[in-house]
Amino acid sequence: MDCKDIKFPIKLIIGFVIAIVFSIIVATPSHAFWWMGYHKPAFKGKVIDAETKEPIEGAVVVVVYSKKSIGIAESYSVTINVRETLTDKNGEFYIPSYTTIIQPLSWEEWASFIIFKPGYGSFPNWRVYPPMNLSLSVLEDFFSGEVGKEGEIVERSQIPSLKGEILDRWKVTFGVVELPKLKTRDERIKAKPAPVGAPSDWKKQKEFIKLIRQEWQYLTGEDPGDLYINK
Repeated sequence: MDCKDIKFPIKLIIGFVIAIVFSIIVATPSHAFWWMGYHKPAFKGKVIDAETKEPIEGAVVVVVYSKKSIGIAESYSVTINVRETLTDKNGEFYIPSYTTIIQPLSWEEWASFIIFKPGYGSFPNWRVYPPMNLSLSVLEDFFSGEVGKEGEIVERSQIPSLKGEILDRWKVTFGVVELPKLKTRDERIKAKPAPVGAPSDWKKQKEFIKLIRQEWQYLTGEDPGDLYINK
């Protein structure tokens, strides 16, 4: 076959590929093209009893780092790392900044947070403070500011045509988390969280799982056995 006979199909295929790539670029958030770079600041805070305002020592704080990736039909979320720590005698915690590499056509999502101590409401769903209507993007700012400092945080639109436009603003005390002491067994059952991600992620949540197992044993009166143990 003469090479001239295959030029048109090749051009057609190249054009088709270019069209697909262009459509992906248009549909993908602009921050997706900070190729391979993923960074989150250090997160810090102080966990206190909502009623007494006394510090809660030994609460586990879990930060979940996620990204979005482009699939065949739509984008999907992937957990790329999980880190945990315990609050000290002052109720304070600190998790260092995190930087890693992700593959092209992926972009970072907002970090999410879990705070848990048996007998208390768990963060985020059973907190008294900060306000419940704070988005994950705002919570990143909340936990990366100077702990105990009063100030304002704002939520800005992520829609390209409206990017930077302020959607809401709050007066907050940065990093301070107030958890209610739970008074009934039913409250504790409802507030009990579960480990994050797949079993492969559980190895990074040893303290979290230890407290979950303790709470399960308290609520059921039975040995937790292999509950959340990744063999």
